[in-house]
Amino acid sequence: MADDMLRVGVITSPHGVHGEVNVFPTTDDAKRFLDLKTVYIDTKKELLEREIAGVKFFKNMVILKFQNMDDRNEMEKLRNCDILIDRKDAVPLGEDEYFICDLIGCDIILESGEKLGVLKDVITTAANDVYEVEKTDGKEILIPAIKDCILETDIEKKVIKVHLLPGL
Repeated sequence: MADDMLRVGVITSPHGVHGEVNVFPTTDDAKRFLDLKTVYIDTKKELLEREIAGVKFFKNMVILKFQNMDDRNEMEKLRNCDILIDRKDAVPLGEDEYFICDLIGCDIILESGEKLGVLKDVITTAANDVYEVEKTDGKEILIPAIKDCILETDIEKKVIKVHLLPGL
């Protein structure tokens, strides 16, 4: 995936017989699909640019219909493909908000300046996000993404300064 693209969903399966697909949204707000006109389907071999012809919602899924794609068998081939958008089409971020793809790979530095490790993943929970960090010794540590723990985030330098609460 290119740095100028963001994943907003994953195609899970065809939906019905008219070329629609079920999409598991990987964005905070699934309603944002209503504002999208063009997306890219990452087939792992190529990026297919497609216009969205229709958006519906069912339970936790988004149902997408693409322009000029009406065959269920064609949709079957797209199972497990990522839906990407141009970064310029992303929802504007608020203060202290970051795209997860920009955080992964950042060095995690303690307030003393000592490197703790590298951010491997961000786990989204109901209460707050949790940073999964691979420590320099190869072990893993989970750090809640709260103001008490995350002191500073510098996306340009790929560095996150943290304070470890007692017990972590």
